[in-house]
Amino acid sequence: MLDFLVEGFSFRRTPAVLSVSELAEMGPVREPARNQVSRLMRHFLERFFNHESASADGDAETLLVQIACATALPGFLVALWLDPFYHRPKPVPYWLQVNHHLFFVLYSFVAMGIAMVFEWDMFFPDLLDVQILKTLPVKDRNVFLGRVAAIGVLVGAFLIDSNFLAPTIMHITFNPPHPGQFTAGHLAAVLLAGLFSAAGTLALQGIMVSTLGERLFRRLSLLLQGLLIALFVMMLLLFPAYSGLLPVMLRSGSVYALCFPPFWFLGIYQCVVDGASVLPIFVELARIGVMATGAAIGLTMLTYPIAYVRRVRQVIEGPGKQKTGGGMLGPVARGLGRVFERVVLREPLRRAIFWFVSQTLFRVQRYRIYLVLYCGVGLSVVLATIFSFRVAQGAVVVEIAADGVRAAVAIVGLWTIVGLRIALGSSGNRTGSWVFRVLLGRPPEFSPAMELSRAARAWVVTWSSVVTVIAILLLQAIASPVLRTPLAATAQMIAGIGFCVLLTDVFFLKFTRIAFAGEKPRESSGVAFAVLIYFTFFPVVIAASVGLQYWIERSVLHAGIAVAILAVIHTGLERMHRVAVQDYCDTPALEDGEEEFPIRLGLRY
Repeated sequence: MLDFLVEGFSFRRTPAVLSVSELAEMGPVREPARNQVSRLMRHFLERFFNHESASADGDAETLLVQIACATALPGFLVALWLDPFYHRPKPVPYWLQVNHHLFFVLYSFVAMGIAMVFEWDMFFPDLLDVQILKTLPVKDRNVFLGRVAAIGVLVGAFLIDSNFLAPTIMHITFNPPHPGQFTAGHLAAVLLAGLFSAAGTLALQGIMVSTLGERLFRRLSLLLQGLLIALFVMMLLLFPAYSGLLPVMLRSGSVYALCFPPFWFLGIYQCVVDGASVLPIFVELARIGVMATGAAIGLTMLTYPIAYVRRVRQVIEGPGKQKTGGGMLGPVARGLGRVFERVVLREPLRRAIFWFVSQTLFRVQRYRIYLVLYCGVGLSVVLATIFSFRVAQGAVVVEIAADGVRAAVAIVGLWTIVGLRIALGSSGNRTGSWVFRVLLGRPPEFSPAMELSRAARAWVVTWSSVVTVIAILLLQAIASPVLRTPLAATAQMIAGIGFCVLLTDVFFLKFTRIAFAGEKPRESSGVAFAVLIYFTFFPVVIAASVGLQYWIERSVLHAGIAVAILAVIHTGLERMHRVAVQDYCDTPALEDGEEEFPIRLGLRY
């Protein structure tokens, strides 16, 4: 598996077609001799894509193909999209060409950074590696070299995958006067940008492992992963905003331009493409980029061996005694939990499922990683929505858009609910679902089924509302005075909490499975169809939320009417959900190999 990651770099001659007798004379097929380092490298490469955080179902090959296609296509599609701009009678302005070059550099930088953060936990040994490899006749040196080689192959494969398609048509799209020089500048810039991003991320992790203890590293690791994902995605989302300000930022010699890594490699791009006519600012940026890349690689080579040895020792010694008291907030959290149980979770089954969801999401490692990465992407979307840029007196000014703040209220709620719906509907814990089938039946009766659904929906409504309220309070601290009035704050609270309730009703309308233990869907509508629905639904929700806030801000009476309308819609969706649950309980359970459609018609094989 994954052999082409290693063998794909060598070009082999196609073997001749042989007859059956000639094949028989050749004898049995002999595998090429491989040493321990080569075998360990292949083992670690497979683990990069076949661990529970990346592929809960163990389908690593499908995941690898999806990642390869998703990584390679954006640059190619953008190069195709730019083709009409460079084939018009009017020439493309110089700074617009520079903006187009910046996108490819930025994409390589962001793609490699996200890939390294996604594989964050696989770059160092874990408990499984130590317990198994330590018992085998394998030298520690070979294990270390095998992991280093696997990381090198991974970085090289992602660098090539994210950048190899666009250069195949760029000389046609851009129609440069010197195609060879243009291609050389493009490849040098994007490859160095991706290499710096990968080396910098790995060096940062090596410094943390080398200097921090196991417990502190684990606490800060998830937070740092989320912040890095937010930073990388925000760079890409804000590209249309700051790319138009590129001439002002570079001509003024702004310190922000000198400290923004993609600009460094843009300088390398322009130095090679422009030749002797390059601007001085690009020469300075190129010099910084080359020095920064060398420093990142050197720091990685220095810190990784130290961090590797320290990580092995930490895994062998264990994390030590864990504190479970919750600190100063422990009594407060337990008190709020008791009040919540008496008010909302009065039924024992609902209470059990609610705390089961809480313990699973916050304690299982793959769900924690998923939530952190998902929240990082959501944070970048929110920041890209509320921030805007403009030029004032020759300087770049960052502003907070009022409509962006209003839209962020709905974005936070929608993003949280969609993420929780995906997590709760996953089939990662199907091995323990037999307990629920034995206790509740398959399918369960209507009353237990409703309690299961209410518990999951109560969990999602509670936490999405908490996250939305916290986001509103933070936005109030930085918003303009127009949004700080009591009526505007009330409008944001009503829209935020109300849409959390309604969106939970919509996304959990036909949610009848047990959280984390549902069966894997037999039929899938496809990723493209799901993305189409999401991008169609997302603008509608945001526009409705912003319009509702504007309407509530006009009058206090509108606030009461809005609450009543939201309550009526919630009641209607609740009735539709009860019908869906009743239909699920009345449908016989599917046996292995059976299809759902004949069962719904009352037929069985």
